[in-house]
Amino acid sequence: MKAVDWILMLCLLFGLAGPVLAASDWNSLPPETRRLLKSFENRWDSLPEERRQRLLRGAERWQQMTPAQRERARQRLKRWRQMTPEQRARVRERYRRFLQMTPEQRQRLRQRREWFRSLPPERRRALRERWQHMSPAQRQRARERWRRASPEQRRQWRRRMER
Repeated sequence: MKAVDWILMLCLLFGLAGPVLAASDWNSLPPETRRLLKSFENRWDSLPEERRQRLLRGAERWQQMTPAQRERARQRLKRWRQMTPEQRARVRERYRRFLQMTPEQRQRLRQRREWFRSLPPERRRALRERWQHMSPAQRQRARERWRRASPEQRRQWRRRMER
């Protein structure tokens, strides 16, 4: 599979699809879309309609990306290719759970991610290592403790982690 194919698949996987292009025939596709989907040209007519529509949404999304967004997508594709099948399965499962969250839960998760990213690199590394060395039972206890904590306790913990 070519790089563009993988990028389009990642765009679709992470919900970056735009409106569906209506085109059942390869020759009726816009030239730029045909260029992006060139590797599918010979088998386009034999692809299921659903797959064609997904590919078209991905191509449309790719065309709307800025050069910086395209570069980020390429980097994500590179990381994706380096993952083991088990790691990919975990990513898919986390994404499935993310989609099931309420908008408020998603926003809180995004805020926590931004907080984590705002930490100095050495602090992030130390926290990651600490987490990775915990047993599943220890991780579960830590999650439960966090859920039961008051907002003030959480603020205090965050301040300690930042130091």
